[in-house]
Amino acid sequence: MSAQCETTAKRVVGAPMNLFERGLTLWVALCIVVGIVLGQLAPAPFQALGRMEVAQVNLPVGLLIWVMIIPMLMKIDFSALHQVKQHWRGIGVTLFVNWAVKPFSMALLAWLFIRLWFAPYLPADQLDSYVAGLILLAAAPCTAMVFVWSRLTGGDPLFTLSQVALNDTIMIFAFAPIVGLLLGLSAITVPWATLFLSVLLYIVIPVILAQAWRGWLLKQGQERFDATLATLGHLSILALLATLVLLFAFQGAVILKAPLIIALLAVPILIQVFFNSALAYWLNRQVGEQHSVACPSALIGASNFFELAVAAAISLFGFESGAALATVVGVLIEVPVMLLVVQIVNRTRPWYEVKAG
Repeated sequence: MSAQCETTAKRVVGAPMNLFERGLTLWVALCIVVGIVLGQLAPAPFQALGRMEVAQVNLPVGLLIWVMIIPMLMKIDFSALHQVKQHWRGIGVTLFVNWAVKPFSMALLAWLFIRLWFAPYLPADQLDSYVAGLILLAAAPCTAMVFVWSRLTGGDPLFTLSQVALNDTIMIFAFAPIVGLLLGLSAITVPWATLFLSVLLYIVIPVILAQAWRGWLLKQGQERFDATLATLGHLSILALLATLVLLFAFQGAVILKAPLIIALLAVPILIQVFFNSALAYWLNRQVGEQHSVACPSALIGASNFFELAVAAAISLFGFESGAALATVVGVLIEVPVMLLVVQIVNRTRPWYEVKAG
């Protein structure tokens, strides 16, 4: 085991939850209000921003998404990939749940709730778009926030870092094919060129830039790296809030007309969170993994890389789409729901260790 890799893992996973992360639901709720009010009072500036596109990529949002994503990707140490063999059973469970279960189960839940049970209460012209947004959300496993959840459950830092590095590597190659497949199976037109462009712009290029910047900063010393990452973290927060305000400025009329939309979209997301976390937690227990491995394994599949989902939804379907709104609902409920899952896995540790031990 590399001492440097272990030190890096403990530093990343050991970082406390900051004020923004603790109050994420509140900030998103405020952005909903501010965005809706501004969108109704001054629609012209937002419409002008919405028209700033090149090759179906909105330039202001593209810039904001990069500012959001790159600091998170800089935390990933891809040199930890060789450590996955240390807990191969836990890694196997993580990969199975994240890539063989999660996107497909969400597609099923979206079909049941959005197209069948909730269809009478949702705008008919947006049903396909809502389904697409939920699929995009499920196809992007968590990256940054899983470090926080792992720390709160006493998760193994090295395992957490290695599974995130492996998931991000797989996401580069699997995100577009899985999304395209599930959209096709859901009878939704797949804009393949835009989908691959989204992967290039919001996964491949940010990963390359983040890792190059990370390597350069680390050569300047750990203190320089930590200070830069702290500054970028603040900018990342501002970029996320600005993106949410823009989204809700465009979504305001729809939400005011049918205010229950957000609650209805939250239902399949909530079921997905509890189903995936419970499945991964139980499977790790069945294969005899330690509780410190089972927790981050369960939590990475329960939460989402919502920044990527939001960016892809805007690129594929636009600001005013149901897809963009569906991905933002994932942001809205992320923290309170995941904190509940954290409490569950912590309180069930004695039950878990009876079998796993």
